[in-house]
Amino acid sequence: MIFLQPRTSVPLYVTLLVPVISVLATLIAGGLIFAVLGYAPLPALYEFFIAPLSRPDQFGNLLVKACPLIIIGTGLVFCYRANIWNIGAEGQLIAGAVGAGGLALSFPDTTSVFLLPGMAVCAILSGALWAAIPALCKVWFRTNEILVSLMLTYVAALLIDWIVRGPWRDPMSFGFPLTPYYPDAGLISALHLPFIGRLGQLHWGVPVALLIAVAGYFFLSRMLGGFQVKLMGDAPRAGTFAGFSPNRVTIGVLLASGGLAGLAGMIEVSANIGQLQPNISFGYGFTAIIVAFLARLNPLAVIVAGLVVALAELGGDTAQISMAIPKVVTGIFKGILLFFLLAGETLTRFQPVWVDQTGKFSKKGQKTI
Repeated sequence: MIFLQPRTSVPLYVTLLVPVISVLATLIAGGLIFAVLGYAPLPALYEFFIAPLSRPDQFGNLLVKACPLIIIGTGLVFCYRANIWNIGAEGQLIAGAVGAGGLALSFPDTTSVFLLPGMAVCAILSGALWAAIPALCKVWFRTNEILVSLMLTYVAALLIDWIVRGPWRDPMSFGFPLTPYYPDAGLISALHLPFIGRLGQLHWGVPVALLIAVAGYFFLSRMLGGFQVKLMGDAPRAGTFAGFSPNRVTIGVLLASGGLAGLAGMIEVSANIGQLQPNISFGYGFTAIIVAFLARLNPLAVIVAGLVVALAELGGDTAQISMAIPKVVTGIFKGILLFFLLAGETLTRFQPVWVDQTGKFSKKGQKTI
């Protein structure tokens, strides 16, 4: 029989190589899938990972696609480093978009410069309040935050569907489930780069996402609160002996994660859509889970991981147009990538050990079990 034994130490090169090997294994597995489906593997991989960057303006679109993934992924890193498993970022994104949209639609004719910051505050509060439900349920009733946060995602989806079909529906939408457009003061404008001008669909939400990732890294690596988060995740008993509160850390990381997911929802709608509709997200909350693990729970690496996953998303659109590859293949890519990441994480922390029928480890020097 094979058992997994915790490793006493993990070399730095192993920590750095595991994500790289996971991506390479995903590419190999993806090539095999393309071959089974009847597509040439190398041209298909080219359409997925090279063709989306063949034009300069596409790089701006790549950053826009990665923007919500970076913001949500940074928030999820806080949770996962504390060993708190928030799976409901998608619902928190929707809650944030609804909160921000409610403020924007309440002032349809305003030109105030304070509307956009107010929408951001409402989005953060709405996402945090949505995440507070699984946080308080875990602290008060010891419920599983995975199930509660995941189930609330479907509640949020039904909530926005009811809102855009009922009380907030635009009378001039000809029966379609759409709200009125936000006022111009509630829209995030395009970002113009020096000597380049506008690059694709690039907007001001992208630098905000990059700053959030940098701030998250600074918090986890340089501040006492970040030390508490990491200690409660790695050694909760030691954290308790040090005087840290597990309940406070649980509530704090879930509120932070939910608030950032809500902010991502506000940016996504205000920059790219301009109104609420039943589907405002393309699964960013779930995809960001892959981003967080691909980044090895490092907020700075979330930037790179978000770009890689966003590249696969854009590549799926390109391959669908040029080679008629079904869009569902992109989801297969993400699932395979998550599988290899989790397998690599497991083998990084544990080593397989063979145990014979007598109940002894075959490796010399090990105790019997």
